[in-house]
Amino acid sequence: MVGVGLEARAPLTRIHTPADVFRWASADLASAEHRLGELVRSEVPVVSAIGGYLSSGGGKRLRPLLTALGAGAVGHSPSPDLLCVGELIHLGSLLHDDVVDEAAERRGRAAAHRVYGNAGVILTGDFCLARAVLLAATAGGHLAVTRLAEAVTAMAEGEVLQLQRAGDLGTSLDDYLETIDKKSAALISWCAAAGAYARSDADGATALARYGREIGVAFQITDDVLDYLPGTGKPIGQDVRERKLTLPLLLAMDRDATLRARVERGDEVAPLCAAVRACGALDDALAEARLRVERAIALLDVLPAGPYVDALVVLGRHLADRAS
Repeated sequence: MVGVGLEARAPLTRIHTPADVFRWASADLASAEHRLGELVRSEVPVVSAIGGYLSSGGGKRLRPLLTALGAGAVGHSPSPDLLCVGELIHLGSLLHDDVVDEAAERRGRAAAHRVYGNAGVILTGDFCLARAVLLAATAGGHLAVTRLAEAVTAMAEGEVLQLQRAGDLGTSLDDYLETIDKKSAALISWCAAAGAYARSDADGATALARYGREIGVAFQITDDVLDYLPGTGKPIGQDVRERKLTLPLLLAMDRDATLRARVERGDEVAPLCAAVRACGALDDALAEARLRVERAIALLDVLPAGPYVDALVVLGRHLADRAS
């Protein structure tokens, strides 16, 4: 399948807001959404059911969007297959994560393993990962699939590190950053650079991969901040309930000498979240996310100026400042 190219249908010459980005990329996202629905189908009915159950549950579709924008920034028109690679990896990892975490819900519905059982969900996660690797090879080429394999390896390592460090209040800032770099940022980095890998644009790939890595870390920091805020659509305080040391809690424990003992005792979640908010830890964590985004944006200077780069700038800032 041939990509339609954002420029073919975009009357905008400048991108100023997140709405501009999503409106401009709407045709690419629609083609990716349609293709994703096809790609999670299988001749094995239960695989189709599980894949469709998760993919139809929504999601930000950040990864296809980043692939489309990064490809456009280096003059490549990506196929819907290439756009779907990162999302398939993401879906497969979510299926696995929910089994490992014994999660009750995902995106407001019962987690897939609660409906279909652990074994089928784990194997469907494997199906999504395998299909993504095949697509990376056929739609992106040797370099794209090699870099994807490296990203998926890092994701697995990040998941293991997170499991090892779960509940360990001695986790350091470096430990936290290592985990989120592997678990979250590695795939976002690949998505941003996928089109450059396909085009064999070494300089573009380096810039976009580094851009993706920085915004991937920023995205996860903001996600960790949102865990302490009401009104995000997610249960508040899940991280502190699980004694998961994220940047907000690390900063808060440095400022409030009582907080570590309260977390260790398993005090009620609402007062703990209030204490994290009261000491200014959330503001400082968001400041770190924004700093990383600005660092990412500076890396785009090597790319040709234009609406694709404008969109990457706006999207990066949106990911650090989003409310959900």
